Amino acid sequence: MLNHQVLVLNRYWVAVHVCTVRRALTLVFQELARIVSEDFQTYDFESWRELSQFGRDAHPVIHTPNFSLLVPHVIVLSRYHRVPPRTVKFNRRNIFLRDQYCCQYCGRRPHESELSIDHVVPRSRGGTSRWENVVLACVACNTKKGNRLLAECGMQLIRPPRKPAWLSTLQQVHLTDDNRSLWEKFVDIAYWETNLRE
Repeated sequence: MLNHQVLVLNRYWVAVHVCTVRRALTLVFQELARIVSEDFQTYDFESWRELSQFGRDAHPVIHTPNFSLLVPHVIVLSRYHRVPPRTVKFNRRNIFLRDQYCCQYCGRRPHESELSIDHVVPRSRGGTSRWENVVLACVACNTKKGNRLLAECGMQLIRPPRKPAWLSTLQQVHLTDDNRSLWEKFVDIAYWETNLRE
């Protein structure tokens, strides 16, 4: 439960990050953030603890020896006002997010430990480590492909790899049934993914 995800808003209520419940509660306890409820009320740690005593049906709860806390879905930072850059860093975590923890050859979703990053054009054949040349592959598909090109091993990609849009990783992976209704108020997919005319 402490590793579930919480949407983080800057002080202007713009989505800037996702953190764990553990980190969110730490920020709230340190008075660096406040919890945002479904009716847009904000709560400090003590007022959230008091509200949590009444509980809510179908709302996850964290139990401590002395009290219980409702799991927050959104927090707003007290001081941070920046907006994240509109580029997504090229790193292992973001490749997993872009490919939705799914093998891009067979479509299976094995455990994270059974997925690896594969170069579509192998590095030994001049392929580079960039968004357009790396995908997630399960052990079986990665072994089958080996050091060959797709045409040589008779394999196809489910979708071509590309650099993700700025907020797409935040939207694709983290919206779950538990947090969707509240998060969508701050992360509107249509708003962020609509093409703008020059």
